[in-house]
Amino acid sequence: MLEAATKGLGARRSFARHWQLYLIVAPPLLFFLIFKYYPMLNAVLAFKDYYVTKGIWGSPWVGFKNFEMFFENPVFWTLIKNTLFISFYLLLAGFPIPIALALMLNEIRSRKFKRAVQLITFAPYFISTVVMVSIIMLFLAPRLGFVNVALGHLGLEPMNFLGNPGMFSSIYVWSEIWQTAGYSAVIYLAALSAVDPTLYEAAKVDGASRFQKIWNVDLPGILPTITIILILNVGNVMAIGFEKIYLLQNNLNISSSEIIATYVYRIGLLNANYSFATAVGLFNSVINLILLFSVNALAKRFSNSSIW
Repeated sequence: MLEAATKGLGARRSFARHWQLYLIVAPPLLFFLIFKYYPMLNAVLAFKDYYVTKGIWGSPWVGFKNFEMFFENPVFWTLIKNTLFISFYLLLAGFPIPIALALMLNEIRSRKFKRAVQLITFAPYFISTVVMVSIIMLFLAPRLGFVNVALGHLGLEPMNFLGNPGMFSSIYVWSEIWQTAGYSAVIYLAALSAVDPTLYEAAKVDGASRFQKIWNVDLPGILPTITIILILNVGNVMAIGFEKIYLLQNNLNISSSEIIATYVYRIGLLNANYSFATAVGLFNSVINLILLFSVNALAKRFSNSSIW
Protein backbone atom coordinates (compact mmCIF):
# COMPACT_ATOMS: atom_id res chain seq x y z
CA MET A 1 0.00 0.00 0.00
CA LEU A 2 2.81 2.39 0.93
CA GLU A 3 4.68 1.54 -2.27
CA ALA A 4 1.58 2.27 -4.39
CA ALA A 5 1.04 5.61 -2.61
CA THR A 6 4.70 6.52 -3.20
CA LYS A 7 4.41 5.72 -6.90
CA GLY A 8 1.21 7.77 -7.17
CA LEU A 9 2.87 10.73 -5.49
CA GLY A 10 5.86 10.42 -7.83
CA ALA A 11 3.55 10.36 -10.86
CA ARG A 12 1.73 13.50 -9.70
CA ARG A 13 5.01 15.30 -9.12
CA SER A 14 6.29 14.25 -12.53
CA PHE A 15 3.10 15.53 -14.19
CA ALA A 16 3.29 18.83 -12.29
CA ARG A 17 6.91 19.28 -13.32
CA HIS A 18 6.58 18.25 -16.97
CA TRP A 19 2.94 19.08 -17.76
CA GLN A 20 3.96 20.90 -20.96
CA LEU A 21 5.43 17.67 -22.38
CA TYR A 22 2.29 15.71 -21.44
CA LEU A 23 0.21 18.39 -23.15
CA ILE A 24 2.23 17.99 -26.36
CA VAL A 25 1.86 14.20 -26.27
CA ALA A 26 -1.91 14.35 -25.60
CA PRO A 27 -3.18 15.21 -29.15
CA PRO A 28 -1.36 12.38 -31.00
CA LEU A 29 -2.27 9.98 -28.19
CA LEU A 30 -5.95 10.92 -28.50
CA PHE A 31 -5.70 10.60 -32.29
CA PHE A 32 -4.47 7.01 -32.05
CA LEU A 33 -6.99 6.10 -29.36
CA ILE A 34 -9.97 7.52 -31.27
CA PHE A 35 -9.08 6.70 -34.88
CA LYS A 36 -6.85 3.62 -34.53
CA TYR A 37 -7.58 1.63 -31.36
CA TYR A 38 -11.28 2.33 -30.81
CA PRO A 39 -12.25 1.13 -34.37
CA MET A 40 -10.52 -2.18 -33.59
CA LEU A 41 -13.49 -3.04 -31.39
CA ASN A 42 -15.63 -3.24 -34.52
CA ALA A 43 -13.47 -6.10 -35.83
CA VAL A 44 -16.04 -8.30 -34.06
CA LEU A 45 -18.10 -7.70 -37.22
CA ALA A 46 -16.01 -10.43 -38.88
CA PHE A 47 -17.64 -12.99 -36.56
CA LYS A 48 -21.22 -11.79 -37.09
CA ASP A 49 -23.89 -11.72 -39.78
CA TYR A 50 -24.31 -7.97 -39.95
CA TYR A 51 -27.72 -6.33 -40.25
CA VAL A 52 -27.90 -2.55 -40.53
CA THR A 53 -31.12 -2.45 -38.51
CA LYS A 54 -29.60 -4.43 -35.62
CA GLY A 55 -26.20 -2.74 -35.58
CA ILE A 56 -22.80 -4.32 -35.02
CA TRP A 57 -23.38 -5.56 -31.49
CA GLY A 58 -26.98 -6.60 -32.08
CA SER A 59 -26.31 -8.72 -35.18
CA PRO A 60 -26.27 -12.53 -34.71
CA TRP A 61 -23.00 -14.29 -33.98
CA VAL A 62 -21.83 -16.73 -36.69
CA GLY A 63 -18.33 -17.60 -35.44
CA PHE A 64 -15.80 -18.41 -38.17
CA LYS A 65 -18.39 -18.76 -40.93
CA ASN A 66 -17.15 -15.70 -42.86
CA PHE A 67 -13.55 -16.93 -42.69
CA GLU A 68 -14.58 -20.38 -43.94
CA MET A 69 -16.45 -18.76 -46.82
CA PHE A 70 -13.30 -16.84 -47.77
CA PHE A 71 -11.01 -19.88 -47.55
CA GLU A 72 -13.43 -21.91 -49.69
CA ASN A 73 -13.89 -19.11 -52.21
CA PRO A 74 -12.45 -19.96 -55.67
CA VAL A 75 -10.62 -16.62 -55.79
CA PHE A 76 -8.83 -17.18 -52.44
CA TRP A 77 -5.57 -18.53 -53.83
CA THR A 78 -5.61 -16.06 -56.71
CA LEU A 79 -5.84 -13.17 -54.24
CA ILE A 80 -3.07 -14.59 -52.05
CA LYS A 81 -0.84 -15.25 -55.06
CA ASN A 82 -1.33 -11.79 -56.59
CA THR A 83 -0.87 -9.99 -53.26
CA LEU A 84 2.28 -11.88 -52.31
CA PHE A 85 3.78 -11.75 -55.80
CA ILE A 86 3.38 -7.97 -56.20
CA SER A 87 4.48 -7.32 -52.60
CA PHE A 88 7.65 -9.44 -52.73
CA TYR A 89 8.43 -8.18 -56.23
CA LEU A 90 8.29 -4.63 -54.90
CA LEU A 91 10.32 -5.58 -51.83
CA LEU A 92 13.08 -7.38 -53.74
CA ALA A 93 13.33 -4.82 -56.54
CA GLY A 94 12.63 -1.65 -54.57
CA PHE A 95 14.35 -2.20 -51.23
CA PRO A 96 18.01 -2.10 -52.41
CA ILE A 97 17.58 0.88 -54.78
CA PRO A 98 17.16 3.63 -52.13
CA ILE A 99 20.19 2.22 -50.29
CA ALA A 100 22.30 2.31 -53.46
CA LEU A 101 21.02 5.80 -54.28
CA ALA A 102 21.90 7.08 -50.81
CA LEU A 103 25.39 5.57 -51.00
CA MET A 104 25.99 7.15 -54.42
CA LEU A 105 24.70 10.55 -53.28
CA ASN A 106 26.97 10.33 -50.24
CA GLU A 107 29.97 9.93 -52.54
CA ILE A 108 29.16 12.94 -54.73
CA ARG A 109 31.45 15.87 -53.95
CA SER A 110 29.79 18.52 -56.15
CA ARG A 111 27.05 20.14 -54.07
CA LYS A 112 25.16 21.50 -57.08
CA PHE A 113 25.08 18.14 -58.83
CA LYS A 114 24.11 16.38 -55.59
CA ARG A 115 21.22 18.78 -55.00
CA ALA A 116 20.08 18.39 -58.61
CA VAL A 117 20.03 14.58 -58.31
CA GLN A 118 18.19 14.79 -54.99
CA LEU A 119 15.59 17.13 -56.47
CA ILE A 120 15.02 14.93 -59.54
CA THR A 121 14.69 11.72 -57.50
CA PHE A 122 12.76 13.26 -54.60
CA ALA A 123 10.18 15.28 -56.61
CA PRO A 124 8.06 12.31 -57.88
CA TYR A 125 7.14 11.45 -54.28
CA PHE A 126 4.96 14.57 -54.10
CA ILE A 127 2.91 13.58 -57.15
CA SER A 128 -0.51 12.39 -56.04
CA THR A 129 -1.55 8.82 -56.80
CA VAL A 130 -4.30 9.92 -59.20
CA VAL A 131 -1.90 12.14 -61.17
CA MET A 132 0.73 9.39 -61.20
CA VAL A 133 -1.75 6.87 -62.60
CA SER A 134 -2.84 9.41 -65.24
CA ILE A 135 0.81 9.88 -66.28
CA ILE A 136 1.28 6.11 -66.54
CA MET A 137 -1.84 5.74 -68.65
CA LEU A 138 -0.80 8.55 -70.98
CA PHE A 139 2.68 7.12 -71.40
CA LEU A 140 1.41 3.58 -72.04
CA ALA A 141 -1.70 4.41 -74.11
CA PRO A 142 -2.07 1.83 -76.94
CA ARG A 143 -2.19 4.34 -79.82
CA LEU A 144 -0.81 7.74 -78.82
CA GLY A 145 1.24 6.85 -75.75
CA PHE A 146 4.88 7.94 -75.71
CA VAL A 147 6.14 4.36 -75.35
CA ASN A 148 4.06 3.00 -78.24
CA VAL A 149 4.97 5.98 -80.44
CA ALA A 150 8.64 5.18 -79.76
CA LEU A 151 8.03 1.51 -80.57
CA GLY A 152 6.37 2.56 -83.84
CA HIS A 153 9.45 4.57 -84.84
CA LEU A 154 11.53 1.45 -84.21
CA GLY A 155 9.27 -0.57 -86.51
CA LEU A 156 7.62 -2.52 -83.69
CA GLU A 157 3.93 -3.16 -83.17
CA PRO A 158 2.17 -1.12 -80.46
CA MET A 159 1.24 -2.94 -77.26
CA ASN A 160 -1.63 -2.61 -74.85
CA PHE A 161 0.55 -2.60 -71.73
CA LEU A 162 -2.22 -2.09 -69.18
CA GLY A 163 -4.36 -4.71 -70.91
CA ASN A 164 -1.67 -7.37 -70.56
CA PRO A 165 -2.05 -9.25 -67.23
CA GLY A 166 1.58 -10.40 -67.33
CA MET A 167 2.91 -6.85 -67.41
CA PHE A 168 0.75 -5.36 -64.66
CA SER A 169 3.04 -6.22 -61.74
CA SER A 170 6.11 -4.76 -63.48
CA ILE A 171 4.25 -1.55 -64.38
CA TYR A 172 3.10 -1.13 -60.79
CA VAL A 173 6.42 -2.02 -59.13
CA TRP A 174 8.76 0.08 -61.28
CA SER A 175 6.48 3.11 -61.28
CA GLU A 176 6.31 2.79 -57.49
CA ILE A 177 10.11 2.60 -57.27
CA TRP A 178 10.46 5.68 -59.47
CA GLN A 179 8.02 7.56 -57.24
CA THR A 180 9.38 6.56 -53.81
CA ALA A 181 13.09 5.75 -54.19
CA GLY A 182 14.27 9.35 -53.70
CA TYR A 183 12.16 9.84 -50.58
CA SER A 184 13.27 6.52 -49.09
CA ALA A 185 16.92 7.40 -49.73
CA VAL A 186 16.62 10.40 -47.40
CA ILE A 187 16.36 8.04 -44.41
CA TYR A 188 19.61 6.33 -45.34
CA LEU A 189 21.33 9.66 -46.04
CA ALA A 190 20.40 10.75 -42.52
CA ALA A 191 21.85 7.50 -41.16
CA LEU A 192 25.05 8.01 -43.18
CA SER A 193 25.48 11.50 -41.70
CA ALA A 194 25.66 9.88 -38.25
CA VAL A 195 28.58 7.57 -39.15
CA ASP A 196 31.69 8.38 -37.11
CA PRO A 197 34.05 10.53 -39.30
CA THR A 198 37.10 8.93 -37.66
CA LEU A 199 36.19 5.67 -39.40
CA TYR A 200 36.55 7.38 -42.78
CA GLU A 201 39.90 8.84 -41.73
CA ALA A 202 41.11 5.42 -40.59
CA ALA A 203 39.98 3.87 -43.88
CA LYS A 204 41.81 6.60 -45.82
CA VAL A 205 45.00 6.01 -43.83
CA ASP A 206 44.74 2.28 -44.52
CA GLY A 207 44.52 3.02 -48.25
CA ALA A 208 40.95 1.82 -48.69
CA SER A 209 39.32 2.44 -52.06
CA ARG A 210 35.87 4.04 -52.36
CA PHE A 211 34.23 0.66 -52.76
CA GLN A 212 36.07 -0.71 -49.73
CA LYS A 213 35.03 2.35 -47.71
CA ILE A 214 31.39 1.84 -48.69
CA TRP A 215 31.55 -1.88 -47.90
CA ASN A 216 33.43 -1.63 -44.60
CA VAL A 217 32.28 1.74 -43.21
CA ASP A 218 29.07 2.98 -44.82
CA LEU A 219 27.08 -0.26 -44.96
CA PRO A 220 27.91 -1.38 -41.38
CA GLY A 221 27.09 2.15 -40.21
CA ILE A 222 23.58 2.11 -41.67
CA LEU A 223 22.92 -1.61 -41.12
CA PRO A 224 20.64 -1.01 -38.08
CA THR A 225 18.53 1.40 -40.15
CA ILE A 226 18.40 -1.09 -43.04
CA THR A 227 17.26 -3.83 -40.65
CA ILE A 228 14.47 -1.73 -39.12
CA ILE A 229 13.19 -0.60 -42.53
CA LEU A 230 13.27 -4.19 -43.79
CA ILE A 231 11.28 -5.42 -40.78
CA LEU A 232 8.64 -2.73 -41.33
CA ASN A 233 8.46 -3.46 -45.06
CA VAL A 234 8.01 -7.21 -44.54
CA GLY A 235 5.39 -6.45 -41.89
CA ASN A 236 3.41 -4.59 -44.57
CA VAL A 237 3.72 -7.25 -47.27
CA MET A 238 0.01 -8.03 -47.24
CA ALA A 239 -0.95 -4.36 -46.92
CA ILE A 240 0.19 -3.33 -50.38
CA GLY A 241 -1.24 0.01 -51.54
CA PHE A 242 -4.87 -0.08 -52.61
CA GLU A 243 -5.34 3.23 -54.46
CA LYS A 244 -2.79 2.84 -57.24
CA ILE A 245 -3.60 -0.78 -58.01
CA TYR A 246 -7.33 -0.05 -58.06
CA LEU A 247 -6.87 2.88 -60.45
CA LEU A 248 -4.67 0.81 -62.78
CA GLN A 249 -7.13 -2.08 -62.86
CA ASN A 250 -9.29 -2.88 -65.83
CA ASN A 251 -11.25 -5.88 -67.08
CA LEU A 252 -8.28 -7.14 -69.07
CA ASN A 253 -5.66 -7.22 -66.31
CA ILE A 254 -7.88 -8.02 -63.30
CA SER A 255 -6.68 -11.64 -63.21
CA SER A 256 -3.25 -10.42 -62.04
CA SER A 257 -4.20 -7.09 -60.43
CA GLU A 258 -6.94 -8.21 -58.04
CA ILE A 259 -5.42 -8.25 -54.55
CA ILE A 260 -6.92 -8.60 -51.08
CA ALA A 261 -7.27 -4.83 -50.58
CA THR A 262 -9.23 -4.29 -53.81
CA TYR A 263 -11.30 -7.41 -53.16
CA VAL A 264 -12.29 -6.09 -49.71
CA TYR A 265 -13.36 -2.82 -51.35
CA ARG A 266 -15.50 -4.57 -53.95
CA ILE A 267 -17.12 -6.97 -51.49
CA GLY A 268 -17.50 -4.58 -48.59
CA LEU A 269 -18.42 -1.21 -50.11
CA LEU A 270 -19.72 -2.05 -53.58
CA ASN A 271 -21.59 -5.23 -52.64
CA ALA A 272 -22.39 -4.14 -49.05
CA ASN A 273 -21.24 -7.50 -47.61
CA TYR A 274 -19.68 -5.89 -44.55
CA SER A 275 -19.19 -8.96 -42.37
CA PHE A 276 -17.42 -10.95 -45.07
CA ALA A 277 -15.24 -7.99 -46.06
CA THR A 278 -14.27 -7.41 -42.42
CA ALA A 279 -13.28 -11.07 -42.09
CA VAL A 280 -11.06 -10.83 -45.17
CA GLY A 281 -9.47 -7.61 -43.90
CA LEU A 282 -8.90 -9.10 -40.45
CA PHE A 283 -7.27 -12.17 -41.99
CA ASN A 284 -4.99 -9.84 -43.96
CA SER A 285 -4.02 -7.91 -40.81
CA VAL A 286 -3.30 -11.08 -38.82
CA ILE A 287 -0.95 -12.36 -41.55
CA ASN A 288 0.87 -9.00 -41.49
CA LEU A 289 1.17 -9.20 -37.70
CA ILE A 290 2.60 -12.73 -37.86
CA LEU A 291 5.13 -11.68 -40.51
CA LEU A 292 6.15 -8.64 -38.44
CA PHE A 293 6.75 -10.69 -35.29
CA SER A 294 8.58 -13.43 -37.22
CA VAL A 295 10.95 -11.10 -39.07
CA ASN A 296 11.58 -9.06 -35.92
CA ALA A 297 12.46 -12.25 -34.02
CA LEU A 298 14.86 -13.33 -36.78
CA ALA A 299 16.48 -9.88 -36.86
CA LYS A 300 16.86 -9.90 -33.08
CA ARG A 301 18.45 -13.34 -33.20
CA PHE A 302 20.95 -12.71 -35.99
CA SER A 303 21.71 -9.01 -35.35
CA ASN A 304 21.55 -6.42 -32.62
CA SER A 305 18.76 -4.47 -34.34
CA SER A 306 15.03 -4.99 -33.88
CA ILE A 307 11.88 -2.97 -33.33
CA TRP A 308 11.46 -4.29 -29.79
